[in-house]
Amino acid sequence: MDRSFVEENARERERMRTLAAHLTDKELRSRVGNDWTISVAFAHLAFWDNRSVILMQKWKKSGVVEPSPIDVEVTNEALLPLWISLEPRKAVNLAISAAEEIDRELEEAPLDIIAQIEALGDKFRLYRSIHRKMHLDQIEQVLNRKEQN
Repeated sequence: MDRSFVEENARERERMRTLAAHLTDKELRSRVGNDWTISVAFAHLAFWDNRSVILMQKWKKSGVVEPSPIDVEVTNEALLPLWISLEPRKAVNLAISAAEEIDRELEEAPLDIIAQIEALGDKFRLYRSIHRKMHLDQIEQVLNRKEQN
């Protein structure tokens, strides 16, 4: 069974940790979108990795992996005020903590659970790195533009 997700998740988690360690409080407040700042992106990552932790724990306990549909856009919009209200450094710490926890859950997951997750067809459930990479790339682009100006 292909478990390359373990390595890829670890790589993006370490990338997140390294990037976060060098961010100033001012940079954490830099805009990455209309209402999003870098710290909001970290809070967003924390939520989605934490949601994955809860699902993994549920699936491991029951031994059955079931789809867990969610309206991503509505969820992101509903949580935005909470993410904005978080102290920026707290958002970073939550993201790193949640990434560590889901990566550990996935790494330690029994093969039958991994096989059931794969059968769902949602690669991002195992490859948390996909979501992290997308937002970390976005953050780095914002920082690079600021450096060039």
